[in-house]
Amino acid sequence: MVYVKWGFWGLFWLLVAAFFHYTLPQHDIVRISDTYEKRIDFGENSIFWAKEDSGNAIGSVNRDVFFIQTRRTNDRVMVYRNEDTSWGWPPYFKFDTSNLQAEAADLKSPSSDPQWVALKHYGWRNEFLSIYPNAVGVKAVDGPDATIFPWLNIAILTVFAALVWAIWVRWRRFRAARIDPVLEDMGDSLDAAGDSLADKRGRVRAWLDTFKGKPRG
Repeated sequence: MVYVKWGFWGLFWLLVAAFFHYTLPQHDIVRISDTYEKRIDFGENSIFWAKEDSGNAIGSVNRDVFFIQTRRTNDRVMVYRNEDTSWGWPPYFKFDTSNLQAEAADLKSPSSDPQWVALKHYGWRNEFLSIYPNAVGVKAVDGPDATIFPWLNIAILTVFAALVWAIWVRWRRFRAARIDPVLEDMGDSLDAAGDSLADKRGRVRAWLDTFKGKPRG
């Protein structure tokens, strides 16, 4: 049972970590090499795509999606999608997809004269499942060594940790005040019942033993 308990909590916190890693904003220092638009037919990976852009038809099985092609500081390729989140999840309230695409196109640069940018995004890139992170902002930076300190992520994780701590402390107090006494009473009752049963068995055994020494007539 101990292994099952720790396995459950390990899986739970792994899912929590994956949720935050996917949802919280991240910044990549990249060089934009191209921007384009592509018709996407949504399939099994549709959960990883945002909803329709604000003002467009709802429930379509395919639509045109903006993409931003980039190269990272280590020269590896990274492709981002550019979709509105509108009022949905994650709560970025992004309605400026077209404006962001225009800004990204304006910041394109060749490898011979790179213009480095900080591209803000959420989500994951998985080539096997055709999953792309969603770009939510872009701005020029001085060079490939630029860093963006994640103040928002730290604030959110701090609040979450404080909330978990508060719930855990209150649970411990509730358990000590309400649950543990009941379990102790149940244990005492079971022990008392066991002692009473053992006493009765001892009496029956003693009574039966009285017949062992008597002659048969």
